[in-house]
Amino acid sequence: MTGFGNNGLGPSRRAALTLIGAGALAVGGIVSARAATGDDEVLTEAKVLRDPDTPVAGNPDGNITIVEWSDYNCPYCRKLEPELRQVVQDDGKARLVMKDWPILGPVSVTAARSALAAKFQGKYHQAHDALIGVSSRLTEPRINELLAAAGVDMDRLKRDLIGHAKDIDAILKRNNEQAEAFGFQGTPSFIVGKYRVPGVLSMTEFEQVIADARKAKMN
Repeated sequence: MTGFGNNGLGPSRRAALTLIGAGALAVGGIVSARAATGDDEVLTEAKVLRDPDTPVAGNPDGNITIVEWSDYNCPYCRKLEPELRQVVQDDGKARLVMKDWPILGPVSVTAARSALAAKFQGKYHQAHDALIGVSSRLTEPRINELLAAAGVDMDRLKRDLIGHAKDIDAILKRNNEQAEAFGFQGTPSFIVGKYRVPGVLSMTEFEQVIADARKAKMN
């Protein structure tokens, strides 16, 4: 798990799982909390699980939702990505909500904004896969190189970064407020159904948490 300037790996992890408990909404188990900067609720089911501006992978009609907060420069996010995607694919009934949370510096912000800008030309997932699939730390020239190689129209991307700047920044602001309200300390962090998962899990552990989340959903 990569935190704010912390490159250490957090403990791995069923012991760290916590059910989202007191104050939970009746539907989905998401806690109702307010941003420190205003009265807007930041942890409602609609905003965390069903934000229409947040990209979704897996089964969009799945019966369990995994929400991932990640940073493209986080080595643990990169390591986990293929395993998480495999778990979601094998499960077949899981939605994966992908929340960009660039906490590791200005280049992380550039990468997240670029990926979200690619969404406006229908290329978010191509951009995401290109940026998360590298093994070295990103730089701005490397970001542009990777996106161009993934088929992103770079001239369109530049226009969308300017034309949709407010929309992109609003998404990143929501993602950050939600992560902070959940008390996450770094990336990757997850909500799986009613479970808060602050760190890295193995494929087997993810499969078990998904099974536990489905059971909890029935209760």
